[in-house]
Amino acid sequence: MTQTAYRAALTAALTVAVLAPVSAQSREQRQMMADLRILQVQAQEMQNMVGAMNQALNEALKALTARLNEQTEASRRSFAEQKSIIDTLSNDLRVVREKLDDNNVRVGSLAQEVDSLRELITAAPRGGGDAPTDPSAGGDPAAAAVSPAPAGLGASPERFWTMAMADYYASDYDIAIQGFTTYLAQFPKTERADDAQFYIGQSHYNAGRYDKAVEAYEMTIRTYPSSDLQAEAYYKLGESYRALKQVDRARTAYQHVIKSYPDSAASTQAQQRIQDLK
Repeated sequence: MTQTAYRAALTAALTVAVLAPVSAQSREQRQMMADLRILQVQAQEMQNMVGAMNQALNEALKALTARLNEQTEASRRSFAEQKSIIDTLSNDLRVVREKLDDNNVRVGSLAQEVDSLRELITAAPRGGGDAPTDPSAGGDPAAAAVSPAPAGLGASPERFWTMAMADYYASDYDIAIQGFTTYLAQFPKTERADDAQFYIGQSHYNAGRYDKAVEAYEMTIRTYPSSDLQAEAYYKLGESYRALKQVDRARTAYQHVIKSYPDSAASTQAQQRIQDLK
């Protein structure tokens, strides 16, 4: 009986000894699980915070980008407006400069006309009391008549130009050349001086004197570099070289027209001529 009780007591003691660590281990696991759950919650909260921060940053970046785009568009519009204003002012300045140049040319032409009239007045003899006017007194009325002024003295540039162009349109090219040459000699600074030199070349070209036409067109190009006839002069220079069978020089003249004056009618004609030369 005593042994049975002893065995029961020993069994109970062993059971307690075994169950005690198991119970302690279970508490530690529960504590670790609780700690792990807390960490998971904290990690989720941190993840949520990071997501919110990312969203806030994205929204701020979008707002900043939109603002930058607006500022860029505003700057572009402002720049375009300023450029438009500058272009307008440049065009206005160019028009004013052209009008000023035109007025200067007109003033020069008027000054030459005034000088011509002054020469005419100076060259005309003045009537005096000593001149015999009575035939009975031995005077000769014919001798008292005023001698005519030299031919062309006091004539206006407009008159010289009209006469020269009339001879040109009448195909009297030699007389027209004389008229244009005289115009240049007497009125070298008028607004039609470049036209006169160009039409000297036209007269030689129409008369079949292509070598003389080359000289006249080259004179137009050299003497009047700002003339509005530059493109036409280069084209007609090419035409003259083509008539002289100097193909390379003709092509060079045509190419210069195409390169330097691409929007001119002469450029279109020059392009066709180059095709013909090919």
